[in-house]
Amino acid sequence: MAESLRFTVPAECGGMAAKWFLKSRCGLSTRMITRLKREKDGILMDGKILRTIDPVVSGAEIVINLPGEASSYIEPVDGALDICYEDGYLIAVNKPPFMPVHPVKQHQNNTLANLVTAYAQKNGAEYVFRAHNRLDRNTSGLVLIAKDKYSVFKLHKAVHKTYFALVHGRLEGSGTVREPIGLHEDSKIVRRVTEGGSPAVTHYNSIFSGDDYSLISLVLETGRTHQIRCHMSYLGHPLLGDDLYGGTLELINRQALHCGGMIFVHPVTGEKISLKAPIPPDMQRLIDNKITK
Repeated sequence: MAESLRFTVPAECGGMAAKWFLKSRCGLSTRMITRLKREKDGILMDGKILRTIDPVVSGAEIVINLPGEASSYIEPVDGALDICYEDGYLIAVNKPPFMPVHPVKQHQNNTLANLVTAYAQKNGAEYVFRAHNRLDRNTSGLVLIAKDKYSVFKLHKAVHKTYFALVHGRLEGSGTVREPIGLHEDSKIVRRVTEGGSPAVTHYNSIFSGDDYSLISLVLETGRTHQIRCHMSYLGHPLLGDDLYGGTLELINRQALHCGGMIFVHPVTGEKISLKAPIPPDMQRLIDNKITK
């Protein structure tokens, strides 16, 4: 479990106030720094307590001891995981469709969280399940999980995801939907484009188009609940299998949506990480059927 982080002060930062070094070079928020100040040995420089007003010394080692946290119990359940990436700080899994990410009332032990918890215990690790992105139960694809709170903070709004969807009708070219999204007045689940909603921006690009359905890629600037599903329905091209937003179940029995790509800078090493997850068989069958015709 990565709960202690170490940084060496570069020559150009010698004499900088610790507060600014922690924010600019270590990526800590003001809130996290405030909490660390209350923790025993929360922030150290060469083994001694470092106050935020103290200057940091060139070549010194800064140690950040992340505070512990309480976690709700997640039952470990053995199961197959399609792991696309893992190190001491992160794990990325290609989630199959029909699997919830987190336990809920109706699904207590058949979620991604259950499987990752069991996997971690088998490998002698123990960390709170922190999913950076939360895919709907029926959406497949990459889910990035941080093993410590520092990584959670650093990854916030810093992971660029690419989705793939099959939508009804002929959709050609590319475009952007800039329409606010809010709850439908008659539902606690369904979203709709509404003037009083939260800002939402979706970019799409057609990969192939046909009279009956098209394959598109999508990149989001915002992460509203059901954003892709809502925006594509608003355009008149609901997702195949998405009967909640106007699609039909004739060709596929779930919304044809897959998170197929992720790019981010590693929160600790600074390395650029690029991940891909292949489109699942149910969507690929429809793609192949269109391509071979």
